[in-house]
Formats: sequence, C-alpha cells, structure tokens
Amino acid sequence: MLIIDEVDSLVDKNGDDILYNFTRANEQMSGGFISLIGISNSLTFKDKLDPRVRSSLSEEEMVFNPYKVEQLQKILADRAKLAFNDDVVSSAVINLCAAMAGRENGDARKAIDLLRVAAEIAERERLNGVEERHVRFALEKIEKDTNYEVLKNSTTHTKIVILAIMKSKNGNTGEVYDIYSSLCNNFEHEPLTQRRITQIISELDQLGLITSDVVSKGRYGRSQRIKITIPTLTVSKDDPSLSTLDLAD
Repeated sequence: MLIIDEVDSLVDKNGDDILYNFTRANEQMSGGFISLIGISNSLTFKDKLDPRVRSSLSEEEMVFNPYKVEQLQKILADRAKLAFNDDVVSSAVINLCAAMAGRENGDARKAIDLLRVAAEIAERERLNGVEERHVRFALEKIEKDTNYEVLKNSTTHTKIVILAIMKSKNGNTGEVYDIYSSLCNNFEHEPLTQRRITQIISELDQLGLITSDVVSKGRYGRSQRIKITIPTLTVSKDDPSLSTLDLAD
C-alpha cells in the first residue's frame, strides 16, 4: 500500500503521469498489487487530472469533515494534560483556542498551535499560567508567520501572480494575466498559460492569500474581482529575482 500525503503538490511539481504509472504498475506485478491512497486538502484536485489518469485510478473518494468545536475542546484538553502542569491552562483558554480554530476551518493542528504559541508567549512573560490574551496574540503571530512561510516557499510564478494582483486596478483575471505576462518579460521568465494562472489564483484563494468574488455587471455579464489579503512587501522579501520591482509603479 502506498500512501501519498498532499498528493496535489506531487502532481503540481511532477505532473499526473506519476499517478498513471503507479496504477499501471499492477499489470506488471505477480503475486501482489499496489493500493494507492492520496491525501489532499483540495476538493478540486481531481478536476485537474488528465481523463485517462482519472479512469485508471478508479478511485473511491472519502471526505473528512472539519472538527467541531466540542471535538477540538476534547483534543486540546487531552494534549494539555500531557504538556502542562496542573492549573497552567484553564478551560477558558482551551475553549477560546477551540472556538478560534473551529470558526475558521476546524483544523486540530491550528487549535494545538494556538495553545502552544500562547504558552510560549506566557513563558516569555515569566507567568505561571496561560491567559486568554495570550491566545489572541498567538493567533496574530501564527497568521503572520504562516503567510510569510507560504510565500517564501511559493514558486516564482506564484509570486509574480501576486505582484500582478497588487498592481492591478480592477482586479479582474484578464487584467491580472496581462500584468503577469508583462512582469514575466521584465524578469525574463516564460509566462505560463492563462489557464494555469487561473488555477494558481484559485489555489491562492484557497490558502486565504487573496479573495476572489464574482461581480455581476448586468447585461455586460459577470467578472471575477481579485483582492490581495497580505502585506505588500512580504511577497518579494526573500526572492532576489523580484527585489528590483517597484510596487508603487
């Protein structure tokens, strides 16, 4: 059995032929077979696959629903017993961590990170207990650090797309692609297709780095309006190839 976590990232980097080859490997095996389990946070991942790959997979889909607040409270309470001395973490702190994580996406890792970072903040203040204000500080710190890490590890083309969105006046996909293509020429990169850029925009939307809304223009149809949700200077901070861009242009 082969289990691939974040299978969408594997396909994005190496193409979907790798999945096709895994499924076809069973035809060359005797006395056994390969079972493939792919794990992804993207609900639209399969839509990007080549039809022959999807047919070869013959997949069975399972969707794991986000944790509810009550479930997160129990997970945190169990972890707190293992990690902290008695009376260090109150039920109010646990409830707040669970509520914040449950409000966003029900991610248990997010709830655990909130509690961990809140405890680190309290420790730096030389306090004997974690307070609710530490949880709120922790949320701000995690969101800031997460955006930075995502951007830092993004491809150059993804960063250029974000820069194009920043420089866009109307925020529609056509304008963003035109600016993106122009920036690629400035940076001496071959532009990706508009279809691929649309996929990157969708991925950025899922990550919460941008917001994308469809705006009705009456008899002129509908248009997608894209807005950035991250600090401007964060994008090119650690990419020397983008450092020459003047975002004020």
